Amino acid sequence: MGKQARESTQRWGISMVDRIWTQHYPEGVSPEISHDKFKTVLDIFENACRRYADRPAFSNMGCSITYGQLDKLSADFAAYLQNHTSLKKGDRIALQMPNLIQYPIALFGALRAGLVIVNTNPLYTAREMEHQFNDAGCKALVALANFGDLIEEVVPRTGIKHVIITQVADMQPPMKRLLMNLIIKHVKKMVPSFNIPGAVSFTRAMSKGASSTFDQDHRPEPDDIAVLQYTGGTTGVAKGAMLTHKNLASNMMQFDFILRSLRPGQEIAITPLPLYHIFSFTVNCLGLMSLGANIVLITNPRDIPGFVKELAKWRFTAMTGLNTLFVALMNNPEFQKLDFSSLKLTIAGGMALQKDTADRWEAMTGNKIAEGFGMTETSPVVSVNPPHRIQIGTIGIPVPSTDIRIVDDNENDVPAGQSGELCVKGPQVMKGYWQREEATRETMTKDGEWLKTGDIALLQEDGFLRIVDRKKDMILVSGFNVYPNEAEDVAATHPDILECAAVGIPDEKSGEAVKLFVVKKNPDLTEQQVIEHCRTGLTGYKLPKIVEFRADLPKTNVGKILRRELRGK
Repeated sequence: MGKQARESTQRWGISMVDRIWTQHYPEGVSPEISHDKFKTVLDIFENACRRYADRPAFSNMGCSITYGQLDKLSADFAAYLQNHTSLKKGDRIALQMPNLIQYPIALFGALRAGLVIVNTNPLYTAREMEHQFNDAGCKALVALANFGDLIEEVVPRTGIKHVIITQVADMQPPMKRLLMNLIIKHVKKMVPSFNIPGAVSFTRAMSKGASSTFDQDHRPEPDDIAVLQYTGGTTGVAKGAMLTHKNLASNMMQFDFILRSLRPGQEIAITPLPLYHIFSFTVNCLGLMSLGANIVLITNPRDIPGFVKELAKWRFTAMTGLNTLFVALMNNPEFQKLDFSSLKLTIAGGMALQKDTADRWEAMTGNKIAEGFGMTETSPVVSVNPPHRIQIGTIGIPVPSTDIRIVDDNENDVPAGQSGELCVKGPQVMKGYWQREEATRETMTKDGEWLKTGDIALLQEDGFLRIVDRKKDMILVSGFNVYPNEAEDVAATHPDILECAAVGIPDEKSGEAVKLFVVKKNPDLTEQQVIEHCRTGLTGYKLPKIVEFRADLPKTNVGKILRRELRGK
């Protein structure tokens, strides 16, 4: 932290954070990141491509490309965009595909052509796609053929002029590519019939780009928008967070400083969360890329048996994920047989990590999970557990050049050890919401200096941060605050519970009561058994009043449990 940051933190008691840095890092106090060398995402990307040219960069389904090849292929894609479309610097291009090698090629190619990336979930409905494409003003789209029928329906209702369609196996060797794409389309019937006038295949675009000239004069400035990352935020319709090159480059350097114990050019990072999600986008696709890691892309992490078979092929050293994914893996018998001797870093984000999950993971793999915290609006990393000082149940300490406050409802600082809303200031904080000035103002504190996260947090005496819960998810029982994470953590320790989620429901006597949704491991588990188990770890008003058993829980595409959907049922 810098002088100004330290002064603001000391007045309300978080100077302990600096002491942790002093104790555990040779340089002492948390350093300020510098933009003297790397000002944009492309600066870091090009440095990685030069430094690790012969090292594998991305691997997927038995195919790998080196950093040198990624440099050439992304330049070819940029050349296609520059010479064979009407796109200009600053235009928005949507990327809509799962984890495939085509994604980083299109991503870095579009950035090199001066375009703004709009990451899009390929499982969106037509309504969601139309809203995002129109809101962002997208003029181009790169998408997977598996969703061609929806694209055919949506594109005419948008301003998209250029559509590039890729197939799953487009980066495989020629014969394997032909065979795989034929099987996916005609045997597995995974590609619908569609007709998109003017659409160009990804392979054709790459071929035309390779025979064209790449003009490097389209380089972005640090304050130029690199990505419009859509989020529901705390409330309302999906909004595009404007993440600049400086925002993302800052977060890459902040994250890399925490993980500097990793060996440049030597790590193998398993990447199951989709790259279009901000966590995987920055941490894996950008952050670990900057360290020269081999980023192993898992296209369908929901296929746990297939995922585990892929894991068995690698002596992987790092892995990112979230609580529900870790649980699903550990419940697979074949996963338990894997060799984890090379694994030295597991990072969790996206949702709260439950203690039972963390304990089981450590017992099974011999590796502790380092939980971090972030949000779309902060590019996303705000804090993370240092790998050598992991404290389960916390989100670690702020990354370099990041200041934090914890405030009450009137935006007054609260003492250390008392919970309040976490507010953040740092170079990774977004420029604002795309074309939504009012929403931007609502997300900032009254002075416009700090981003309000909407998360209830507290600072422990040792300087580590702990998230209590989402502000909007808090349950008010007879005037007492009940945070769903606490009830879920206790319930999840029951050996017969696979997953659970707590929400507030109306109650005549107490205003609200706790309702617990449970997915059973043991079909004989009863509601009373769950409540009695919770009673051992929760005071009376925190106990679930109702337990509802479900075959599964609603989740986002990356596996985060949707409490809001449960509240509405």
